[in-house]
Amino acid sequence: MSGSTVPSGAPPTRQSEFEDFVRARSKALCASAFLLTGDRGLAEDLVQDALARTWRSWKRLHKTANAEAYTRRTMYHLHVSRWRRTKVKEITTEAVPERADDEPDTELRLAVHAALLSLPATQRAAIVLRYFEDHTEASAAAILDCPVTTLRARVQRGLRRLRNGFPELVIGDPGKHLARWELEFENVRGESNA
Repeated sequence: MSGSTVPSGAPPTRQSEFEDFVRARSKALCASAFLLTGDRGLAEDLVQDALARTWRSWKRLHKTANAEAYTRRTMYHLHVSRWRRTKVKEITTEAVPERADDEPDTELRLAVHAALLSLPATQRAAIVLRYFEDHTEASAAAILDCPVTTLRARVQRGLRRLRNGFPELVIGDPGKHLARWELEFENVRGESNA
């Protein structure tokens, strides 16, 4: 979208308000979409499609100040719909790229990313909402348009599948099952709340 052309002092137009919303929230939406899709191009397409649908409903959404929740919900539903229609073939690589000393643990992030991609779309969406975006059970269930009990089941199944499928990520007391990726989630959430 082009820059806002509203003269200073004039009330903002519907289009300029939407453009401001897109500028302010696109980065966070793309980050969530990347976690869901595993591909930057697909993530950008997913966000763009969700924002197009948000624009069509902007007048109603802006009045309720619910635009971001609507966009995220649309994004998750579009992703699950696409996943059901066609599954994208994953491309694996032999070697992990070298990391710089000042970068976070790239190998761990790639392992977590691969682990997330191994989950069905509904479980992945539930885990991304709960652990990456720190939504409550109620808000995550509302975004995914399912009962809280269904969300809990998806999260539990997804976590069990991650623990069983990726035992190399589990560290600490085996009885506790605290995985390296769970620690990484906690670290990321702690950084975003700082």
